[in-house]
Amino acid sequence: MLSKKFQRKKENFVCENCGQMVNGNGYTNHCPQCLWSKHVDINPGDRMEKCGGMMKPISVDLKNGKYGVLHKCIKCGFKKKNKIIDDDNFDMVIKVAGNNKQS
Repeated sequence: MLSKKFQRKKENFVCENCGQMVNGNGYTNHCPQCLWSKHVDINPGDRMEKCGGMMKPISVDLKNGKYGVLHKCIKCGFKKKNKIIDDDNFDMVIKVAGNNKQS
C-alpha cells in the first residue's frame, strides 16, 4: 500500500530513551528533552516502518540559520535528518553538536 509523502498525525508519547512525556503537535518527530526518535515511518506520519528501532541523535548542523539533527537507527542503521524547534532542549543540541566529530 502506498502512502502520502507526509501525513500529519497528532500523537502524544512517552520517550523510550529518557521517559519524558511528549505532547505531539502533528509534526513532532523526536523527544524535545533528549532528541532521540523512533524508526516508525517510511514517509513522515505514516507509521508503516516495521523496524521500530530507537534513533540516536548523532550530529547537528546549521543550514540557512536553522539547526537540524541527524538521527541514526541503532537497530538497522537508517539515517534521517529532522529540524530542531524552539521547544527542543538546546543544551542537548549543543551536546550532540559537540559529538559530531565522534559519530
